[in-house]
Amino acid sequence: MTLSILSMGLGQLYNRQKAKGILYLAIWAGLVYLTATYVAKSLRGLITLGETPTGMVKVGRLYQMVQGDHSIFLMIEGLIGLFVLLLFIGIYIMNVRDAYTNGQRIERGEPTVGIIGGLKSIESNSFPYFVLLLPAISISFLTVMPIVFNILLAFTNYADPVLPPANLVDWVGFKNFSNLVTLGSWSKTFFGVLGWTIVWAVFATVTTYFGGMLVAVLVEQPAIRFKKFWRTILIIPFAIPNLVSLLVMRNLFNGLGPINIFLRNSLGLEGVSWLTDPVWAKITVILVNMWIGIPVSMILISGILTTIPRDLYEAAEVDGANSLQKFRHITLPMVLFSTAPILIMQFAGNINNFNVIFLLTNGDPVNPQYQYAGHTDLLVTWLYKLTLNHQQYNLSAVIGIIIFIIVASLSIYNFRRTRSFKEEDMII
Repeated sequence: MTLSILSMGLGQLYNRQKAKGILYLAIWAGLVYLTATYVAKSLRGLITLGETPTGMVKVGRLYQMVQGDHSIFLMIEGLIGLFVLLLFIGIYIMNVRDAYTNGQRIERGEPTVGIIGGLKSIESNSFPYFVLLLPAISISFLTVMPIVFNILLAFTNYADPVLPPANLVDWVGFKNFSNLVTLGSWSKTFFGVLGWTIVWAVFATVTTYFGGMLVAVLVEQPAIRFKKFWRTILIIPFAIPNLVSLLVMRNLFNGLGPINIFLRNSLGLEGVSWLTDPVWAKITVILVNMWIGIPVSMILISGILTTIPRDLYEAAEVDGANSLQKFRHITLPMVLFSTAPILIMQFAGNINNFNVIFLLTNGDPVNPQYQYAGHTDLLVTWLYKLTLNHQQYNLSAVIGIIIFIIVASLSIYNFRRTRSFKEEDMII
């Protein structure tokens, strides 16, 4: 094992495994060369984020454009180099473990496991891990690395006017986090948008969930005929693409739209500023979200209602329970037990519900006290505006981290408190 620590393949050669030792030595040589030529350079770029900005340099009487370092490219290359280094370390640990295992086999008088034996062992014992290896590597590069990249941006000054390649980006530590909660304009915007995001998520989740439950229970009533017809009609808002529904709703609730025209001409009422008044705009987005979200909850809960044994309701009727008591003691607990995890997911999804806000109000009406945000902006739509409209990439990354922390912590905490999770734990 000591020889394998010094160099990959030496332990295998010591154990008289020539083919495996030569293979590991070849891998070791390639990895050492790759580390010396690419990984070391990319990691240095990740630490420094560049030393020479792009700019004009005077050569004689003329000025020439000199291509310098691009901090963001260096950061990405550094992350790739870091992932390659971690992969290198994983292979190195496998080499040491293989040499140690085969050394123990020799001491016990057992035959060593060669390349062919190792492949057969993978096929018999570790085949699922081998199949999952390629997807895991792909996820690491295509999903994990962008997440890490976003986190790293939060600790830089990458924002207008400090934009590469004309300028180099620097590491600033937790300065962006402190600016977001201490600087007057930014803190007022952050806490205002955060408060509305939580209020929106609660109302959007509660109204669609219990609205869908109410509709599902009404349709399932024995006195209701043509149940399939009613389910089909009520599912139409979900079948229509959200983009179409929201754009239509935006025109309907326009100040000069059909709804206000109807209020003035038919009822003699003044039109309502549905999308331009801060309070009415928030009420409007919640109402429109109910139109889109209730059918989803209705379908889900309708399927659960059909699984509740009718014997429970018959026994409750024998005991003299009325409709409200049957709903409270039988229907509601059974539905909540089955849908609690989905309810938590809906809450997390509503925190990031970009489409409804962006397509209906675009975050408006404008709030003059906010920095690049309106009255109905959520954290996710504010992040979008900061990124694409105002190039405040560092603060956008900070907000992205905060959204992740909020969603992850609330989801994990609430999910672990559900009965379905506790009972699953007991079964395991």
